[in-house]
Amino acid sequence: MRKFLMAALGGTIAGVVLTTQVAGPLVAQETQKPNVYEQLDLFGDIFERIRSQYVEEVDEGKLIEAAINGMLTSLDPHSSYLPPDAFDDMRVQTRGEFGGLGIEVTQEEGFIKVVSPMDGTPAAEAGIKAGDFITHVDGESVLGLTLDEAVDKMRGPVGSEIVVTVVRDGTEEPFDVSIVRDTIKLTAARGRVEGHTVVLRVTTFNDQTYDNMSDALKKSVEEAGGMDKVNGFVLDLRNNPGGLLTQAIQVSDAFLDKGEIVSTRGRNPQDSERFNAEPGDLTEGKPIVVLINGGSASASEIVTGALQDHRRAIVVGTKSFGKGSVQTVIPLRGEGAMRLTTARYYTPSGRSIQALGIAPDIVVEQPEPKPAAEAGTEDEASAATRSRSEADLRGAITNDTMSDDEKRVWEEEQSRAEAAAKLREDDYQLAYAIDILKGLSAIAAAE
Repeated sequence: MRKFLMAALGGTIAGVVLTTQVAGPLVAQETQKPNVYEQLDLFGDIFERIRSQYVEEVDEGKLIEAAINGMLTSLDPHSSYLPPDAFDDMRVQTRGEFGGLGIEVTQEEGFIKVVSPMDGTPAAEAGIKAGDFITHVDGESVLGLTLDEAVDKMRGPVGSEIVVTVVRDGTEEPFDVSIVRDTIKLTAARGRVEGHTVVLRVTTFNDQTYDNMSDALKKSVEEAGGMDKVNGFVLDLRNNPGGLLTQAIQVSDAFLDKGEIVSTRGRNPQDSERFNAEPGDLTEGKPIVVLINGGSASASEIVTGALQDHRRAIVVGTKSFGKGSVQTVIPLRGEGAMRLTTARYYTPSGRSIQALGIAPDIVVEQPEPKPAAEAGTEDEASAATRSRSEADLRGAITNDTMSDDEKRVWEEEQSRAEAAAKLREDDYQLAYAIDILKGLSAIAAAE
């Protein structure tokens, strides 16, 4: 039996890190108790009654699919039946391009809960946030629907509009959000330089993630003037819903020289696996800060847990989502598949984060954006409240002791300080992470 790893990612498919196993057709085991066969006979009787006596003619294939899916979804939120079209969608999404809204969802208390919106997608641009509950789609309630049925309601042609009703913690009344479906093209990872810090933003774990991230890292280091000019790295995993286990292992390995990355343990001890890091650190030992929040799930939590347990990174942000289970996708007859939870994964220290999440080393909340100032009041407010110094006083004596080079250095420092202040307004958590690396760099320089 040949094993390989895949994931169900993207638009609106829930769940994430999947261990995919190619298996032959499923057959009943001879060791099953007789009453199981009696129950199967009961199922056959009910199916026949529905087929022959239900008030309207039923689609027998859909009826069987619904029965299979009901059996699987009764186990946990991540087990389900994948009909051929959904199975095809899953494989396409793993390659990083698909049509949809750009949200990762799960089911909680009968409603659809957003795990995270994906960067640059219609859902993110419309203001959907991690933790939002979707209660209605185009005015129709999703209560009572399975996750896949609700997902089907949110699918539609690219360019078409959908209105979802959202319940958000801290907001008194539900509200509607209009979203236009689009083709989602995910850049799994990208990088940029903030001062002397390289920021690596990883949005998902598809089959492009490690390559995208390593390329972004190298380009950003070159832009910064070489590794000697870099004071550290921020690995931003906020609102990253997860993906391929293989990619989570590769990304973790990129920052570790040795030790266990993750282990998976199923019901049978012989099915347990351990994955270890190999020598080589792309950052050459530079300090790392990992950013997480409630939208960081599954593969994101594997990476965070590995770096946290090995004391390789400081974890900043808010508690992660808490998906610590592994799904096996088994192809079935008829080109469909079943997604079955078969194992839990554990961080190097033996922690299971299932339903608990990863607690950051430093809890930093992201403040809500301030409402835009009314026209004509912004300049007045800033003039009235801005800080004043000696240089602002009428007739103040100028400083003529600075050379041109000293003035240039001072101006550069002021420019960096202003950029840092703006970043603090735009993204407080990221600014906090960069400040940590600045502090560590200053301590190292003083030693």
